[in-house]
Amino acid sequence: MTAPELVLTPHEMKQADRETIESGIPGIELMRRAGRAVADGAEKLASPGGRVVVAAGPGQNGGDGFVAAALLAERSYRVSLGLLGAPDRLTGDAAEAAKDWKGEVGRVEDLSFREADVIIDALFGTGLTRDLEGAARLTVERMNASGRPILVVDLPSGIDGDTGEVRGVAVKAARTVTFAARKPCHLLMPGRAYCGPVEVADIGIGRKALEAKGGTLFANGPALWNHLLPRPGLSSHKYERGHTLVASGGATRTGAARLAARAALRIGSGLVTVASPPEALGVNAAHLTAIMLRGCDGPEGLNTILQDPRFNALVLGPALGIHAGTRAMVAVAVHARRSLVLDADALTSFEGLASELHGAFRYAPTVLTPHDGEFNRLFKEHTDLLDPESKLERARRAAIYTGAVLVLKGPDTVIAAPDGRAAINENGTPYLATAGSGDTLCGLIAGLMAQGVPAFEAACAGVWIHAEAGAGFGPGLIAEDLAELVPGVLRDLLR
Repeated sequence: MTAPELVLTPHEMKQADRETIESGIPGIELMRRAGRAVADGAEKLASPGGRVVVAAGPGQNGGDGFVAAALLAERSYRVSLGLLGAPDRLTGDAAEAAKDWKGEVGRVEDLSFREADVIIDALFGTGLTRDLEGAARLTVERMNASGRPILVVDLPSGIDGDTGEVRGVAVKAARTVTFAARKPCHLLMPGRAYCGPVEVADIGIGRKALEAKGGTLFANGPALWNHLLPRPGLSSHKYERGHTLVASGGATRTGAARLAARAALRIGSGLVTVASPPEALGVNAAHLTAIMLRGCDGPEGLNTILQDPRFNALVLGPALGIHAGTRAMVAVAVHARRSLVLDADALTSFEGLASELHGAFRYAPTVLTPHDGEFNRLFKEHTDLLDPESKLERARRAAIYTGAVLVLKGPDTVIAAPDGRAAINENGTPYLATAGSGDTLCGLIAGLMAQGVPAFEAACAGVWIHAEAGAGFGPGLIAEDLAELVPGVLRDLLR
């Protein structure tokens, strides 16, 4: 089985790097391997014997640039190198790497980028913590304006390695070569949009070192959860595959629940029922066939339905209404300790009341699926959850606070568990920005939980499958299409 892809923060990567050096591999050897990977990457972008311009910074990133420059010169490329700062201020492995370069060391301010076949950005790596200014900012602006392809060393200069945010200005890469593992900025927006395709080069930092220093953050993909997807056997029957209950809104607000219910059925939940207010029974009955229907008059009705233990997963929120009754239905579901997915109105009904959810889901496997607006409304009284610049950190803090798995949606959806695990999704598509898309996602996650998939993995799988289905359809996608695309995605996953 393929191991899940680990993602390490800059701090974790530095620790793994240090541990590798302490195990016996000199730091300069790691730098030379990194520089070789950069040189190989430059060859893919430049014509044979072409012109390569290297912009080197004063730290480790610059050292990688010196190694790459020397190797490319040996391979008969015409190489120019400019350094940000004075050569005599280089220290450690970077100073040692600079000795490999036998050419002239110019000033980065004097480099001519417009004549290059390829530019190598080796200015700043993961250590950047402030906005670019002065010569560094001007150099980045000139590189971007040159119109020439830029190969980035580790991450684009000007991008924050932890958050993916732009520090004033950032290099727009044609391609990125990073080392040992991707960093959050390679997956989080807007950083991801600045990186181009990212190649992860093996420079000798083993997976054990990566797991020891990181091991809790992943790129979301099948390797993380595919082994847990239900695979029915010859003797399987529908009652073994769970029963998902989706609460509907009133007579004019029924569509969202049906979208969620359809998705739960398509993802494999053995049975699905829509719990409908009395005034909406006729509307829902007119649209439902394989999905069953039960009358449900508010919290009391939900409590009555949940006396039947066969209802083992529940969706609350889509078009349910923003009011105290919705909060009461959440309380009933939590008390019943069923697998639970909360979205939309079930979250907004707690606007300013997030303290009522503090630790509420420790005993009921729960997934919360807010977009940024819902997240900000829900936690508006909790600045400690809203303050971090990192979307990843906000999701992690909220997961710990509530005791639920938190799916913070967007083009870079983050899935965070209360135990510290997190995953960043990257297969999303802008075509998912359509009414009802989030309702479908709720149903996918609940349908997987109904079949026994743990909350974190169900959320990760639901997000990925949802995005894969949407990307496969493309232009013209509407929410009604999504559930019907799920079987094709599952067919490929379960081979």
